[in-house]
Order: sequence, then structure tokens, then C-alpha cells
Amino acid sequence: METLVVDHPLVAHKLTALRDVRTDSPTFRRLTDELVTLLAYEATRDVRVTDVTIETPLMETGGTQLSRPTPLVIPILRAGLGMLDGMTRLLPTAEVGFLGMARDEETLRPATYADRLPRDLSGRQCYVLDPMLATGGTLAAALTLLVERGADRITAICLLAAPEGLAAVEHTLAESLDPDHGANLNVVTAAVDERLNDRGFILPGLGDAGDRLYGTV
Repeated sequence: METLVVDHPLVAHKLTALRDVRTDSPTFRRLTDELVTLLAYEATRDVRVTDVTIETPLMETGGTQLSRPTPLVIPILRAGLGMLDGMTRLLPTAEVGFLGMARDEETLRPATYADRLPRDLSGRQCYVLDPMLATGGTLAAALTLLVERGADRITAICLLAAPEGLAAVEHTLAESLDPDHGANLNVVTAAVDERLNDRGFILPGLGDAGDRLYGTV
């Protein structure tokens, strides 16, 4: 698994505003949308394309278009929904699936409560949207599910990541997946922060992304 931290002044500027406790929910949603589009630009550098021939108003020329099947964008509910518009703005022809996961109070492991994904993902390029890669349990479970269904190139886009979360995802995938699965797994994020606190929140972080996007319910 490879991790790319997007080093760009606009990314740093928008992330700083997201971290600020004074940033209200409407502004937080707008900034998340803008930041995701910047991260998606880097995350899609390896998107699959096909060479085509087209006619300009003056002559025939070669060009490029997205290959089929088109990419599949998968926000992890609920906070991942706040990243969806920013991603599909860059990939308007992508299909969208949904994955809802919550921690089982008995096993303390992520349990899937909503699954709106194809059963067969063979040959699909997937982009998973999960704002905070904190403990890593949810993302690891999501990536494992996608690989088991046949996805062969998966990129997770996160606003922030913790070192513990990245290590946990890599460890879980190494333990749970067949070493010959052949899938290419990547994480793209705006920053890798210092650490987790004793409640599993990223420090310095930006708080609970879902609550700051949508309020507490």
C-alpha cells in the first residue's frame, strides 16, 4: 500500500481553514468540497484511459477518454457523503456506490449496515471517500471487501490520516488478504498528522468530520 501526501499551497490553505474551530458547517462543507477536488486531481493520475481518434473543426487528431468500465466512487457513510460532490465534479461519468459501516459494540469490529455496490467488481477501478483515517478499522474493512469482490485498483481519498491508522490498514490487509490478490492499493491525503488521542481522534486533526459537516444528531 502506498501513501501520497499532496503537497500544494492550496491544499494546505484549505486544510488550515478546515482545522479552525471557528469554521462553521456551511463553510466547512464548501471547503471540503474544494479540497476533495484538489486531492482527486492527484488521486486520478493513474485512472485508466483509452486512446481515441476524433475530429476537431479543422482535422482529425488523437485523444484520450476514460476507459470502460468507468471508475466507481464509493463514499463511506455518513461523512464520506460530504466528499462526493468534489469527487464527481472531476469524474462526472463515474458510477457511485455506497458503503455504510459502524463499529459492532460486541466485537468492536466494523460491521456493514449498508451495501450498495456491485457483487462483482472484477476489473473495476475504485475510489473510496473517507474523510478521517484514524484507527483504520473502517477503511481496512472497506478495502478488504472491495478486493474480495475483484477490484484490482483502489485509491482511498482522506482529508487527514494518522500514522497509527495507516499502519493498521496495511497490517490488516496483509493479514486478511491473499498475498497473490494482485490489487493495487493507495491512500491519498492532505496530511498525515501527529497521532491519535486516547479516544481515537486524530491530533491536531479537525474534530469529528461528520459532525462538522452535518451537525450532531
